[in-house]
Amino acid sequence: MKSLLYILPCLLLVCCGNPSEEKNKETPEKENQAKPVADYTLVFASCSDQDRPQPLWEPILETAPDLFIWGGDNVYADTNDMAKMKADYDKVLSHPGYMQLAGKTTITGTWDDHDYGKNDAGTEWEKKQEAKTIFLDFMGVNKDDERRNREGVYFSEVYNTERGSIKLISLDTRYFRTKLNKSTNPKRSYEPWPEDHDGTLLGEAQWAWLEEELKDDSADFTLIVSSIQFLSKEHGWEKWYNFPSEVKRMRELLKTAKAPNIIILSGDRHLGEISVDAEAGLGYPLVDFTSSGMTHTWITYATEANEYRVSNVVKRLNFGLLLFDFTKKQVTFELRGEDNFIYERFTQQY
Repeated sequence: MKSLLYILPCLLLVCCGNPSEEKNKETPEKENQAKPVADYTLVFASCSDQDRPQPLWEPILETAPDLFIWGGDNVYADTNDMAKMKADYDKVLSHPGYMQLAGKTTITGTWDDHDYGKNDAGTEWEKKQEAKTIFLDFMGVNKDDERRNREGVYFSEVYNTERGSIKLISLDTRYFRTKLNKSTNPKRSYEPWPEDHDGTLLGEAQWAWLEEELKDDSADFTLIVSSIQFLSKEHGWEKWYNFPSEVKRMRELLKTAKAPNIIILSGDRHLGEISVDAEAGLGYPLVDFTSSGMTHTWITYATEANEYRVSNVVKRLNFGLLLFDFTKKQVTFELRGEDNFIYERFTQQY
């Protein structure tokens, strides 16, 4: 996604001290400050600038998550200087709040453009291999992990509990992504390619891998982590819909997947929202849960259209909380901020 200061210099980027016009009035202001009651608790977050204040680690710790997933832009290291990139990651690793979380919680995730090393970059980025090594080191990936010996950072993992299991499928929308279609509209960065365009987001190797992963029906829930939004398509920034042929391919794959109860997690946008496609052909609604802006958000930017949005747009600092009930086959999605303020809550039965 375009660096906010470069896209719209007239916009003031501030942290969550400013009020949001988008808060749901029905949302309790101070509810659930303690650990939520759930069979499994998962935090998902993205867009964290290592050089800005980071006030969300404390409320995240208060939720006592079983798993923390980075959704990308985990640092802002737009550089071809790999020593600087490593130093930027080290700032995160040495932050007291993050250190405390890492000591208690499993941490995993993917990257986006700013931790990939270049704004909006794709397969052409000449430092992608070096950046990948630094990213995997940051994530604590073992030296014998298959990600060390193949292109990209995509992977899957199953998290088992006594009551149920969750399969995480983490995509790489950077390493293989071909050229974007630049917009001539000064208010937009990109436009979708024609439907017959042969560009790709995932690349054939990752597509083949994903097809195999979605044949697995052993888990109770399936999470697909995409650094960019899948459902939201009207806005003019990075999104799956910039490649309509890839969206069509993914939709067809999801329809035939044996993997149960698929949920998409996305970041990148410097805002939080919940998008739902009730007619995705899965037998249940497809949720694209966007949490973005741990350190900076689009406070003053006009709310964009999104035909799938079922929540308000959260323009203050936020993280995503997923509460799993394996008995009821139910997931509650919450967008939270400082003091564990709950901006939005949405529950989906599967």
